[in-house]
Amino acid sequence: MITENFGKSLLKTFNDPHVHKVHLLFNEWWQEASQKAKDSYVKIINDDPHFAKFASGALYTQPIDLDAAGALPVGTVGRTYHDWIVDNNLIAAIITNYQALHDSLEDAGKLEGMPVEMKHAVLRSYQTHDFQHVITGYDSSPFGELALQAFGLAQLQFPYFAMWLSVTTTRMTYINPNSITPAMDAISAGWTLGRNVANIQCESWESMLDQPLAEVRARYGFSGSPSLRVSPVVKN
Repeated sequence: MITENFGKSLLKTFNDPHVHKVHLLFNEWWQEASQKAKDSYVKIINDDPHFAKFASGALYTQPIDLDAAGALPVGTVGRTYHDWIVDNNLIAAIITNYQALHDSLEDAGKLEGMPVEMKHAVLRSYQTHDFQHVITGYDSSPFGELALQAFGLAQLQFPYFAMWLSVTTTRMTYINPNSITPAMDAISAGWTLGRNVANIQCESWESMLDQPLAEVRARYGFSGSPSLRVSPVVKN
């Protein structure tokens, strides 16, 4: 059941996800979520030892030394990650910044009700997100991001991924029908890829920085560039 109070947060994100972003929605939901829904998500994680370790905090690491990654040979996981961060003008400390926000919300009591597994999982997900762009090959365009979220949900039934898709499908239905076809193209492509390669949601990419990216991708079942043939958005 969606409470009236959480419904207000949903509307904020549905109407402008650039202002009221999905990570805020994720943080707010746990205070309003039913115990049944929370227990179901925790069970999904804890029933798989691989996911349970991911959500235990055991895989959390310090942020990558970008200068050291940039000094690695071209074609390695670390060098490609470095170039991805630089080429997309991303903040190197984004993971640290999110943890600071997370800690401040927790101290203020705004994460009440969030299972500890979800706290660890969302922080680790932020650490691995850009590595997953590197491994999958999905770019940072809106549809590349959408495909990556669908890819993630296909491999791990994590509410953050599901919220991303629910916001997109709600907006395309009620606000921007012209985006239905390209959005569904991206979702379908990401979901299909996620179901047909090895699960990469819980890997320690930081231990593979010096390995050739092509070899790492092949090890998990990736080949070539991902299929992301999205139709253009129809203009009014």
